[in-house]
Amino acid sequence: MLDTLRNAWRIEDVRKKIVFTLIMLLVYRIGAFIPVPFIDASHIKNLVGEGNLLGLLDIITGGAFANYTIFAMGITPYINSSIIMQLLTVAIPKLEQLSKEGEEGQKKITQYTRYLTIGLAFVQSIGITYGLANQAGGQLMTVNSPWIYFVVALTLTAGTAFLMWLGEQITEKGIGNGISMIIFASIVSRIPVAAVSLWNLAFEVGTISPWSLPFIGIFIVALIAGVVFIDMGQRRIPVQYAKRVVGRKVYGGQSTHIPLKVNSSGVLPIIFAVSLLSLPQTIGYFFPDSGFYRFIEAHFSQSSAAYAVTYALLIVFFTFFYSQISFNPIEIANNLRQYGGFVQGIRPGKPTSDYLLRISNRITLVGSLFLAAVAIIPIAVASITKIPMYLQGTSILILVSVALETSKQLEAQMVMRHYKGFLK
Repeated sequence: MLDTLRNAWRIEDVRKKIVFTLIMLLVYRIGAFIPVPFIDASHIKNLVGEGNLLGLLDIITGGAFANYTIFAMGITPYINSSIIMQLLTVAIPKLEQLSKEGEEGQKKITQYTRYLTIGLAFVQSIGITYGLANQAGGQLMTVNSPWIYFVVALTLTAGTAFLMWLGEQITEKGIGNGISMIIFASIVSRIPVAAVSLWNLAFEVGTISPWSLPFIGIFIVALIAGVVFIDMGQRRIPVQYAKRVVGRKVYGGQSTHIPLKVNSSGVLPIIFAVSLLSLPQTIGYFFPDSGFYRFIEAHFSQSSAAYAVTYALLIVFFTFFYSQISFNPIEIANNLRQYGGFVQGIRPGKPTSDYLLRISNRITLVGSLFLAAVAIIPIAVASITKIPMYLQGTSILILVSVALETSKQLEAQMVMRHYKGFLK
């Protein structure tokens, strides 16, 4: 692996991509410490805990939310707008037509997603700021005025817009998916803080036993191993191509396979589920004295059963949703029949598409249940043992999935230049 990184660094194109990605992530981390004007962040730190959605939002933003910096909203509004646009693409024929028009149509959808991101970020910024101000007893704002709320919301919206641009630049000119890399950097930045907190709880405060630290480490390693095992797993469907004689040449007659990954959606269902679960609380901040907000606060903390069940169901739903969008068995069956290919033992055409759909649904079910289990098990363990899980299943899934995805992209860059990759 070190040889691969050394070879990658020697190639000018790959070196530029790596350096560009690191510089963009450095810019992001610097911006995560620039405070929002007219805000006393000390009151927010008292409200952010490990057992509520604010704590999870703080993890995703790399501590920017607790300090209420310009990146406090993180990239969550962009993720929410992406979910909404994907759902609308299925429901609205005009958007569906745009999605089938290739690169130009995708540019239009991306443009709509950006506009929606700005709108969601502004509404979410006002809602959260207003709700936090009420919870802090009116002491959050150093200057209490409606105009100041507008300035704070505008600042947070600008931060989200900058992060959206930053992620697109990383995707286009760097290594890996930009949005995923930003979330990856946020979670990694919290690991030292989590390690120090656990150490203090074990040896300074005495809340947990020092002997529990090795078990926490083993538990995290086991989760990482399970995520890697499932993420690398795939079902290979054998495909045979018939021989064709064109002039004096013989084409076809080859055997290949269609790889169906167990976790084809990667980390997206987790990110989508977390982002969607933050919406009810954001809405509740607009009405802090309402029954809806009290219900959310009482029943949708991360340690509650309702949160765990809803979280698991959303992960399963988004896994199937992404699989249905990215995998089209009818198109694959038609392409196989057009080029003289067939799945062994299955008739071409509709029987082949039905077979591929059945296999895909079974594999997706296994992958979605595993993702849900990895996300829920740490929450259950923390509730039973009373040991805070600073690095939750959600964080581990994001870290491992993004690391694997980025390594595969770097591997592809090395294969293009005839170098050995990570896998010997």
